[in-house]
Amino acid sequence: KPVRAWCAVPARFLSKTPVKLRPFFAEPNRMSSIVTSTRAAEFREQLSRRVMVADGAMGTMFYSKGVFFNRCYDELNLSAPQMVKEIHQEYVKAADDILETHTFGANRARLAAFGLGEKLQGINQAGVRIAREAAGDKAFVAGAIGPLGVRIEPLGPTSFAEARDIFREQAQALFDSGVDLIVLETFYDLNEIREAIFAVREVVGPEMVIAAHVTVDDDGMMRGTDPETYTKKLDEWPCDVVGLNCSVGPKTALETIEQ
Repeated sequence: KPVRAWCAVPARFLSKTPVKLRPFFAEPNRMSSIVTSTRAAEFREQLSRRVMVADGAMGTMFYSKGVFFNRCYDELNLSAPQMVKEIHQEYVKAADDILETHTFGANRARLAAFGLGEKLQGINQAGVRIAREAAGDKAFVAGAIGPLGVRIEPLGPTSFAEARDIFREQAQALFDSGVDLIVLETFYDLNEIREAIFAVREVVGPEMVIAAHVTVDDDGMMRGTDPETYTKKLDEWPCDVVGLNCSVGPKTALETIEQ
């Protein structure tokens, strides 16, 4: 079975051999399906034959520019689009092949905490537009999706079905706006990333690449689950790239990937 790897610390270096997806199908939005399908296919082809370099963090870049953590960073797509674009452009200048949209927390659950739930569509659409403008013809645009920021069953009140619906809503907004791939990142709950993967695949269909990144503790465990277990599960689910990002730094990430 093909090995899949995406090393994600601190900039994301990824490589993979070709894989066949199991048949998960969804009806794409007709307005963006032709362009999205073409770019998605081009990205999958390039990913199958070469190492690609993705961008790094956004939050720390905003903080360095004086934007504090007590506000909704995703909303900057609407209130400070030029600042977002300039950060993307810095990564393009560093020769990145992939720009992630500034939409890590742009799901309904996280946005609602700031009273911004009804701006979900606009924030995600703007995130894709800004990244595309910065990327030009030099980089692919990945739709970034992070955890919900709430506990899901059995650890919290949010059901699996509710979680999947929330992920599906954001994935649809990103897909309709024309991303080339989807990146799920910084997930620490195996049940949650499962719902995210299946929600995204239902939206984007079988062609688009889905990268699934988890974050781990210093011992490589993901909320008590060992690497052998969570990588096996991720490999069974309909994503194309698996990897690590954030939290523990390169040493632990490398050791965990080697496992």
